[in-house]
Amino acid sequence: MATLKDDIGLTGLHHIAIRAENFEQTVQFYTEVMGYTIGHTWSLPEFKLKQAAMLKSPDGLSYLEIYDNQADIPAQGRKKLAKEEFVQTALLHICLTVKDSKKAYEIAIAGGATACLEPMVLHLGNPAITVRNSLVYSPNGEVLEFMEKAGF
Repeated sequence: MATLKDDIGLTGLHHIAIRAENFEQTVQFYTEVMGYTIGHTWSLPEFKLKQAAMLKSPDGLSYLEIYDNQADIPAQGRKKLAKEEFVQTALLHICLTVKDSKKAYEIAIAGGATACLEPMVLHLGNPAITVRNSLVYSPNGEVLEFMEKAGF
């Protein structure tokens, strides 16, 4: 059976798109605290998109795409209503590789994130691997996992 890799040259994950409650604050968190850089900004009136930014990861291999809160962009589920808690969809968290998950957790919290799961060590699976990670809620609300490079 053919695969996407064979048929279209799939090479990896390019970006994850985030709708920002506060566009400037979200971009600031990812650039000033997390070390992303702004690669490109734009608007797209036909999608009610006033502000968008493509943020490049520190290793240059992936991106976060940030949209303003009013953007009418294809997405799973529905927008949350005013004063409503976040509506959970299939995206559970964004996992970022780091050298030190405890330090990443501390820096993110100092930069405006809130605690989700404190740094921990997990022993998982078959074959057995050890994972060191921590999780925070970004100022925008998405769950960020910081994982030290695992052996898989």
